[in-house]
Amino acid sequence: MKRRLMAVLAVPAAAMLTLSACGGGGGESEAQGTAEGGISLINEGQLTVCTHLSYQPFQFERDGEIVGFDVDLVDLVAEDLGVQQEIVNTPFETITTGAAFNTDECDLAAAGMTITPERAGVIEFSEGYFDANQAILARADSDVTDEASLAGKTVAAQTGTTGLQYAEENLGDAEVITYEDLPLSLQALQNGEVDSVINDNGVLYDFAKENPDFEVKFDIDTGEEYGIAAKKGNTALIDKVNEVIGAAKEDGRYDEIYQKWFGTAPE
Repeated sequence: MKRRLMAVLAVPAAAMLTLSACGGGGGESEAQGTAEGGISLINEGQLTVCTHLSYQPFQFERDGEIVGFDVDLVDLVAEDLGVQQEIVNTPFETITTGAAFNTDECDLAAAGMTITPERAGVIEFSEGYFDANQAILARADSDVTDEASLAGKTVAAQTGTTGLQYAEENLGDAEVITYEDLPLSLQALQNGEVDSVINDNGVLYDFAKENPDFEVKFDIDTGEEYGIAAKKGNTALIDKVNEVIGAAKEDGRYDEIYQKWFGTAPE
């Protein structure tokens, strides 16, 4: 299935919320399409999915196509609904604040996004579909070994993420520097602008695999789970996501997708 990418201007989340408050966003009653099973969608014949690129191997661009673990999972949902997945690249904060849904920018969001109580207060989450922890990435020859060894060092963190939250709450002896997205954080590390990067372990292990001068120095057991999100109250679509992913776990399709992107079967 070919997936088109619709780039979205980086409108600040506060502005997006203001538009919503002024009545700019419609609810399910204003949806323009209906999928199999009577589920309302914002556009006829497509499941519009917000993400924030690049977050390899969950969602990233390769040879002009958006691919990844999350993309393949949502393809299963789109197939079940009898529509095609259409991907929208939008700032991460517009997803986690609910602005992307309140302005009818997308039906779902799949962005390697951790389920948290704060986010669940403004968006509707699926059941957890991927277990994740935080991790610290640094140069292979770095003396970073644990949290204590980060004292006096710089740590790059992505804005709006649980990694940034963890760093601010637990790495008080390090200097935390924020970046808009993961690629900018990794570029800062490669350029020697920071000593380390904190982010979800899956993406950092993927980067280290392709860049042997860098390695994941240690994991931080935070017990996080990724969820797929929809507009708050859109339980019909989230129920469908849970149904499809649950079936994929039962019949082996989930394991096949997992092995395709991570090289091993899930534990």
